[in-house]
Amino acid sequence: MAYIGRRGLLAGAAGVLAAATGAGPARAAAGPAGARGRGGAGRAAAREFRGMWIATVQNVDWPSASGLAARTQRAELTALLDTAVRRRLNAVILQVRPAADSFWPSAREPWSQWLTGTQGQDPGWDPLGTAVAEAHARGLELHAWFNPYRVANHDDPSRLSAAHPARRNPDWVVPYGGKLYYNPGLPQVRAFVQEAMLDAVSRYPVDGVHWDDYFYPYPVAGEYFDDDDAYAEYGASFGTRAAWRRHNTDTLVSEMSQRLRQVRPAARFGVSPFAVWRNRDTDPLGSPTRAGVQTYDDLYADTRKWVTQGWLDYIVPQAYWQIGHPQADYAEIVPWWAKTVAGTGVDLYVGEALYRCDANSSTAAWRDPAELSRHLTLAKKYAEVRGHVYFSAKQVAADPNGAMARVVADHYQAVAAPR
Repeated sequence: MAYIGRRGLLAGAAGVLAAATGAGPARAAAGPAGARGRGGAGRAAAREFRGMWIATVQNVDWPSASGLAARTQRAELTALLDTAVRRRLNAVILQVRPAADSFWPSAREPWSQWLTGTQGQDPGWDPLGTAVAEAHARGLELHAWFNPYRVANHDDPSRLSAAHPARRNPDWVVPYGGKLYYNPGLPQVRAFVQEAMLDAVSRYPVDGVHWDDYFYPYPVAGEYFDDDDAYAEYGASFGTRAAWRRHNTDTLVSEMSQRLRQVRPAARFGVSPFAVWRNRDTDPLGSPTRAGVQTYDDLYADTRKWVTQGWLDYIVPQAYWQIGHPQADYAEIVPWWAKTVAGTGVDLYVGEALYRCDANSSTAAWRDPAELSRHLTLAKKYAEVRGHVYFSAKQVAADPNGAMARVVADHYQAVAAPR
């Protein structure tokens, strides 16, 4: 299997390590009182988190194709849940809003095209409602995975369903890199995307709300993200556009944290960012890495701040490199994150690149079925690491080079109860 980064699989950017390195595309203080990352009840209830991502965009994991019969979609979904149980996992993170659309009968956005092949077409069943019920029946947590700002993996608004909010509000949308995004700089956009996500949270007893690494889009060479009008209207009090953009992302995270606590207090809030906040040569507080993308500078996502402010219940950095990687060493990234979460009450789970484990990988480490097991052995040295999440469900089931079976044999001999 060729090495395709997670963002490539999820219709995103590539080249996250500096081009000059020749690398291929990849993939503090306690929080304030009342913050979600509290050290009280949340910490006392902590158990090992063993999760897997189920990606729906472009039918990466499920459904296996658009337009399948409802009974076939349901059978595929329950088979993946059974896979999680068989692998002794205790949580699934299901992508239910991949691109300003929905896997439930949303009051605000159209049905996802990845269900029927036609955006807005009713699939004839309720995938999220079924997933919650079936996961809970198997003793699994179900975390609903939303993408806040991605509108489409193309740049043609006319291809959106006729009633799509992006067509009704074209001034909300920015084309960039051949895709469409909602503009994070508009307060009305931030309010809308929160309402769209909370529509699901209010209806279903989900165990968590989960966001991935997409906030402002990954940089695309030669492209300009045109938020000039929004910056002129709302950014005057900020020293730089970058500071304003980070403020916009911070606001989305902090507001969602507060609103989630109000709408469904038992649900936990987590984010799975690209694992490099900043390189140490950029910022002395950064990690000893040399990644070509830094979430703080390039995605305007101050992931470290979200932890230290206690806005999250958990964080899952996508540590998708092998032990010994020359620019982003797993053995350096994990201790940096462990130090970052220490004392905050925010749980640290490590995102694992199961999709890279392949007997035909061009990287020797990923051809070794023991590489992923070594990750868990290393992570056990850090008390702050409270679990792992595997990308993605298809590989958890197929396990092409036996890496997942090795993890289960070495580390998951006993069943882990959900939280």
